[in-house]
Amino acid sequence: MTTPAEAPLEAPVIPYVDPERRARSRSRARRDGIIASISTVVVFAVLGYLVTASPGWPKVQETFFNWDEAVAAWPTLIKAFVLNIKIFLVAEFFILILSLLIALGRGLRAPVALPIRILCTVYVDFFRGVPTILVILLLGFGVPALQLKGVTNSPVVWGTVALILSYTAYVAEVYRAGIESIHPSQRAAARSLGLSSVQTTRYVVLPQAVRRVVPPLLNDFIALQKETALVSLLGPIEVLRAAQISASANFNYTAYVVAALLFVAITLPLTRFTDWLQRRDAKRRMAGAI
Repeated sequence: MTTPAEAPLEAPVIPYVDPERRARSRSRARRDGIIASISTVVVFAVLGYLVTASPGWPKVQETFFNWDEAVAAWPTLIKAFVLNIKIFLVAEFFILILSLLIALGRGLRAPVALPIRILCTVYVDFFRGVPTILVILLLGFGVPALQLKGVTNSPVVWGTVALILSYTAYVAEVYRAGIESIHPSQRAAARSLGLSSVQTTRYVVLPQAVRRVVPPLLNDFIALQKETALVSLLGPIEVLRAAQISASANFNYTAYVVAALLFVAITLPLTRFTDWLQRRDAKRRMAGAI
């Protein structure tokens, strides 16, 4: 007699796919790929011809795409770009922490937490309404003018603080949207299991909310990386200021193009990674994984 433990396992059911239908799908995909490649090459070839055939192209090429000037400016620009990266990394670290705290503060519903909720709301409304460039100018020139003892007057420090204050307001709203996207039934289920309000937020709400807002967070940090160039308004020699110095020395603007390519080299991988995360998230939602 065969016991349930000794019963043979059923083989997995493999869905039948019509070979002709599969062949047609592959043929259609191959045809679409060929058409897309040809159209892309044709469009870029036409654009390239129109630009290079224009009467002013030789002068533009000499002024903006001079290889010798690019080689000469490269060491200075790459050294200055390190400062942009440092500002970005420091600002990103503090923004992630402070924005999450503000988002949680805005979500407090206890009557005793009303002052915290008001302060967080005022902070977000104020710094979302003021342009980042004005925050940088006000802090960068205003705080050193106070001549406070024990307070640094470094333009790099205050430029970084301005970026943190400005972008924390934006990222806090991203976090808050993710937190509010969690269905109330999940909170109720967690509380019914005996979890406190803090434990529910820590172990149930935040893990799901953070996973959902990763793509928009990356979009904000892509913008932050570019905004580090605004710190040059306070005087530090980062990549934009270095490009300005190079251009003013010989009236050749190739250094600006090199600086732009450095920013693209940083932001492009982040952009493609963000697109991949968004596609993966969409597929998981369609499959019912979330």
